[in-house]
Amino acid sequence: MEEKITFKERLISGLKEFGVPRLLITGFLILLLILCPFAGADLPSQITNIINRFSWNGILVLAMVPMVHSGCGLNFGLPLGIISGLLGATLSIEFGFTGRLSFFMAILIATPFAILLGMLYGWLLNKIKGGEMMVATYVGFSSVSFMCMMWLLLPYHSPTMVWGLSGKGLRTTISLEGFYSQALADLMRIEIGKISIPLGSILFFALLAFLIWAFLHTKTGTAMTAVGSNPAFARAAGVNVDKIRMLSVIMSTWLAAVGILVYEQGFGFIQLYMAPFYMALPAVSAILIGGASVNKASILNVIIGTILFQGIVTMTPTVTNSLIKMDVSEVVRIIASMGMILFALTRKTEGNR
Repeated sequence: MEEKITFKERLISGLKEFGVPRLLITGFLILLLILCPFAGADLPSQITNIINRFSWNGILVLAMVPMVHSGCGLNFGLPLGIISGLLGATLSIEFGFTGRLSFFMAILIATPFAILLGMLYGWLLNKIKGGEMMVATYVGFSSVSFMCMMWLLLPYHSPTMVWGLSGKGLRTTISLEGFYSQALADLMRIEIGKISIPLGSILFFALLAFLIWAFLHTKTGTAMTAVGSNPAFARAAGVNVDKIRMLSVIMSTWLAAVGILVYEQGFGFIQLYMAPFYMALPAVSAILIGGASVNKASILNVIIGTILFQGIVTMTPTVTNSLIKMDVSEVVRIIASMGMILFALTRKTEGNR
């Protein structure tokens, strides 16, 4: 006769599954939200900021999932996909597209760059199995440095992008006003009291998340998970391990390209040169905080991790500034974000326990 599980046992089991680190971070975020009104900060504005930042960063974190499933580890080479997205964005403006059309054209133009760079990146990772994350870090950093030269040398002519005096070379920051600024965020925006929800951006993230979830439940997706879990077994079952790994890298690179375009439309600017240099670290940190490990990740990990990471990074400087009446927002933001990254990377072997 089976023993009946009590509510207390079920609760303890659920908390253990959620994980002590995530429980602590969630508690800290709730504490910051409670302190917000007492510190004199506007709580609805902060909740809006957290929702906005989730909608900007969600797809960049989602880009981690395919490579984790295939055993390629966490994608520290995310800047390759970001560069593809930046090429799509700048070429879309260069070709004269405006409004929401420029956003979808940027995705279309970025896609072949993402596929090409993803294939080269996948080929490289297949050559150095076991050291993917270390090599990926240097690939990401070196690609950003290489593009610092190319942004000056590529033959762009659009007056909204090039330096005014020389007439060549792209500016460091390019405004998206009149192009795809808020292209998704202003689509079906919902106002609940003082809280603003960019439903268009969230639905776009939900669509891509659903497509990734659906793909992972197909025959190819199951093969990808098998390659990540046990490559020897997958090879014995007739799966082309290198081909599946390359597919996962291409998918991750394309998602990063789309993710940076979604980030830009919410932020309102394109930032070039060294801006993508450290963008992989918050994405890696977010998915680890959400409960993923180096060989297991889910859509739920993406959602939880992005909300927790962006919530802490948004709320900590705001509450601190309001309490001590000094502008130390940038210092606190760096401490909070880097501390979260360090914390997440030390939990990488914990997985979903």
